[in-house]
Amino acid sequence: MQISGIIPVMLTPFQDDGSVDYASLERLTEWYIAHGADALFAVCQSSEMQYLSLAERVEMARFVVRIARGRVPVVASGHISTGIDDQKAELAAVAETGVDGVVLVTNRLDPEAKGTEVFRASLKALLAALPPDLPLGLYECPAPYRRLLSDDEFKACIDSGRFAMLKDVSCDLATVKRRVALAKGSGFAVINANAAIARDAMRAGSRGFCGVSTNIHPDLYAWLYRTADTPLAEELTQFLVMAALFEAFGYPAIAKVYQQRLGTIATIRCRTITYDVREKFWALDQIVDALAKGTDLHRARIAAQAAAAA
Repeated sequence: MQISGIIPVMLTPFQDDGSVDYASLERLTEWYIAHGADALFAVCQSSEMQYLSLAERVEMARFVVRIARGRVPVVASGHISTGIDDQKAELAAVAETGVDGVVLVTNRLDPEAKGTEVFRASLKALLAALPPDLPLGLYECPAPYRRLLSDDEFKACIDSGRFAMLKDVSCDLATVKRRVALAKGSGFAVINANAAIARDAMRAGSRGFCGVSTNIHPDLYAWLYRTADTPLAEELTQFLVMAALFEAFGYPAIAKVYQQRLGTIATIRCRTITYDVREKFWALDQIVDALAKGTDLHRARIAAQAAAAA
């Protein structure tokens, strides 16, 4: 099963008591699929995976697979431990949930930033512990530190034949282009996660988008991914770049404010953010207003253009 296209990084809804809200998670999963998701990335940093127990990470991955019902592929990470034995255990547990792919976090392969030798040794150990027929992904997660792959490491992962995709967090168009060239002919998907370069990266061969803005308007990225350059595409690109600045105002809580307004989730509670986002970020609701209005405006323009062309 191919893992590419628009891949939302899933939020974790919580109840008022701090437990995972599975009713909201079901509605959220359906919302992603209805709004253009080609696959789902469950149990990732946007899911606050570093603040979830192993039992929660495993149950959430299993739950999303059940709700998705094969309509789109589901990949999951939950890769947060430091010790290699703990990593083997957590990844094996996620692999047994029925996900279509397990995503390895690059900084866990080199927790102390010691370099390629440590990375390669960790990679060898984890690959030996995971089912050989299970598609794997790579994620340059920025927490606890952003560990970018060198070209040699990237090529070694491709050459292993075990990996299907990379969530690229280089945030650099030249790096995306170089990696696309290195992966040519392999079937390996380089998927950019940075909104500022999203359109250019798509045009350069990034096979989709996997950034935090997929929690606001994945369908707009889906349209941009599949549409030729037009004046409307240019206008939408500018909107998406500016709209992505919402991340600086208390993400993932601000995305939960947006989703709560839609009725998909019940609370904006987070484990990563314990402060009141509305108190810290003045006029936060007005920012969400603008996001919603801009999103609806561009959806209407896309629909009008489609109707005119029909």
